[in-house]
Amino acid sequence: MNEDTLLYRIVNPDKLTESGKVASRAFRPRPQDNKMLSVYDGDKIAPDAAYRHYMNNPDMPPPIGVLGVTVAECSAEGLDVLPDPDAFPEHVLIDFTKFSSNQIRIRSARLRDAAEARDWLFRPQDTT
Repeated sequence: MNEDTLLYRIVNPDKLTESGKVASRAFRPRPQDNKMLSVYDGDKIAPDAAYRHYMNNPDMPPPIGVLGVTVAECSAEGLDVLPDPDAFPEHVLIDFTKFSSNQIRIRSARLRDAAEARDWLFRPQDTT
Protein backbone atom coordinates (compact mmCIF):
# COMPACT_ATOMS: atom_id res chain seq x y z
CA MET A 1 0.00 0.00 0.00
CA ASN A 2 1.01 3.58 -0.58
CA GLU A 3 -0.69 6.93 0.05
CA ASP A 4 -2.74 6.65 -3.15
CA THR A 5 -4.04 3.15 -2.41
CA LEU A 6 -7.81 3.06 -2.33
CA LEU A 7 -9.39 1.30 0.62
CA TYR A 8 -12.80 -0.12 -0.27
CA ARG A 9 -15.65 0.09 2.20
CA ILE A 10 -18.69 -2.09 1.56
CA VAL A 11 -21.84 -0.07 2.29
CA ASN A 12 -24.98 -1.78 3.54
CA PRO A 13 -28.50 -0.31 3.24
CA ASP A 14 -28.63 0.40 6.98
CA LYS A 15 -25.80 2.90 6.46
CA LEU A 16 -28.03 5.27 4.50
CA THR A 17 -29.97 8.18 5.94
CA GLU A 18 -33.72 8.49 5.35
CA SER A 19 -32.95 10.78 2.41
CA GLY A 20 -30.74 8.11 0.83
CA LYS A 21 -27.41 9.78 1.58
CA VAL A 22 -24.54 7.68 2.93
CA ALA A 23 -24.35 8.20 6.69
CA SER A 24 -21.01 8.80 8.36
CA ARG A 25 -21.58 5.60 10.35
CA ALA A 26 -20.65 3.75 7.14
CA PHE A 27 -17.06 4.78 7.95
CA ARG A 28 -17.30 4.35 11.72
CA PRO A 29 -16.36 1.13 13.49
CA ARG A 30 -19.15 -0.50 15.49
CA PRO A 31 -18.63 -1.04 19.23
CA GLN A 32 -17.89 -4.74 18.66
CA ASP A 33 -15.13 -3.79 16.17
CA ASN A 34 -12.80 -2.50 18.91
CA LYS A 35 -12.40 0.83 17.07
CA MET A 36 -11.08 -0.91 13.93
CA LEU A 37 -12.84 -0.36 10.59
CA SER A 38 -12.70 -3.23 8.12
CA VAL A 39 -11.86 -2.35 4.50
CA TYR A 40 -10.32 -3.95 1.41
CA ASP A 41 -6.86 -3.14 0.02
CA GLY A 42 -7.41 -1.68 -3.45
CA ASP A 43 -3.90 -2.70 -4.50
CA LYS A 44 -4.91 -6.34 -4.09
CA ILE A 45 -8.53 -6.45 -5.21
CA ALA A 46 -10.89 -4.56 -7.51
CA PRO A 47 -14.07 -2.94 -6.14
CA ASP A 48 -16.39 -5.41 -7.88
CA ALA A 49 -14.34 -8.37 -6.60
CA ALA A 50 -14.46 -6.93 -3.06
CA TYR A 51 -18.23 -6.71 -3.37
CA ARG A 52 -18.47 -10.33 -4.53
CA HIS A 53 -16.14 -11.47 -1.73
CA TYR A 54 -18.36 -9.75 0.82
CA MET A 55 -21.44 -11.36 -0.73
CA ASN A 56 -19.93 -14.81 -0.05
CA ASN A 57 -20.98 -14.40 3.60
CA PRO A 58 -24.67 -15.34 3.70
CA ASP A 59 -25.04 -13.84 7.21
CA MET A 60 -24.44 -10.33 5.90
CA PRO A 61 -27.16 -8.15 4.33
CA PRO A 62 -26.80 -7.49 0.60
CA PRO A 63 -24.71 -4.32 0.28
CA ILE A 64 -25.65 -1.43 -1.98
CA GLY A 65 -22.15 -0.77 -3.21
CA VAL A 66 -18.52 0.06 -2.61
CA LEU A 67 -17.04 3.43 -1.67
CA GLY A 68 -13.38 4.18 -1.14
CA VAL A 69 -10.95 6.39 0.70
CA THR A 70 -7.20 6.60 0.24
CA VAL A 71 -4.48 5.80 2.72
CA ALA A 72 -3.52 9.50 2.52
CA GLU A 73 -7.06 10.56 3.49
CA CYS A 74 -6.86 8.26 6.51
CA SER A 75 -3.42 9.58 7.43
CA ALA A 76 -4.69 13.16 7.21
CA GLU A 77 -7.17 12.21 9.95
CA GLY A 78 -4.45 10.63 12.10
CA LEU A 79 -5.72 7.14 11.31
CA ASP A 80 -3.25 4.30 10.83
CA VAL A 81 -3.97 1.74 8.11
CA LEU A 82 -2.98 -1.79 9.06
CA PRO A 83 -2.84 -4.85 6.80
CA ASP A 84 -4.75 -7.78 8.34
CA PRO A 85 -4.03 -10.72 6.03
CA ASP A 86 -4.92 -13.28 8.70
CA ALA A 87 -8.60 -12.55 8.05
CA PHE A 88 -8.09 -12.77 4.25
CA PRO A 89 -5.25 -11.52 2.02
CA GLU A 90 -6.94 -8.27 0.94
CA HIS A 91 -8.16 -7.30 4.44
CA VAL A 92 -7.07 -4.01 5.98
CA LEU A 93 -8.06 -2.21 9.17
CA ILE A 94 -8.38 1.53 9.69
CA ASP A 95 -7.35 2.11 13.30
CA PHE A 96 -9.48 4.54 15.34
CA THR A 97 -8.21 3.30 18.73
CA LYS A 98 -6.49 6.51 19.79
CA PHE A 99 -9.65 8.59 19.48
CA SER A 100 -12.69 9.30 21.65
CA SER A 101 -16.21 8.57 20.44
CA ASN A 102 -16.72 12.21 19.43
CA GLN A 103 -13.39 12.31 17.58
CA ILE A 104 -14.32 9.07 15.79
CA ARG A 105 -17.62 10.63 14.65
CA ILE A 106 -15.80 13.66 13.23
CA ARG A 107 -13.20 11.55 11.42
CA SER A 108 -15.74 9.10 10.05
CA ALA A 109 -17.77 12.00 8.65
CA ARG A 110 -14.69 13.36 6.90
CA LEU A 111 -13.88 9.94 5.44
CA ARG A 112 -17.48 9.63 4.24
CA ASP A 113 -17.21 13.07 2.62
CA ALA A 114 -14.00 12.08 0.81
CA ALA A 115 -15.59 8.82 -0.37
CA GLU A 116 -18.74 10.56 -1.59
CA ALA A 117 -16.67 13.12 -3.48
CA ARG A 118 -15.03 10.18 -5.28
CA ASP A 119 -18.47 8.61 -5.87
CA TRP A 120 -19.39 4.94 -5.93
CA LEU A 121 -16.60 2.67 -7.11
CA PHE A 122 -19.00 -0.22 -7.69
CA ARG A 123 -22.74 -0.80 -7.42
CA PRO A 124 -24.48 -4.07 -8.33
CA GLN A 125 -26.39 -2.44 -11.19
CA ASP A 126 -22.97 -1.55 -12.71
CA THR A 127 -22.91 -5.10 -14.10
CA THR A 128 -26.09 -4.75 -16.16
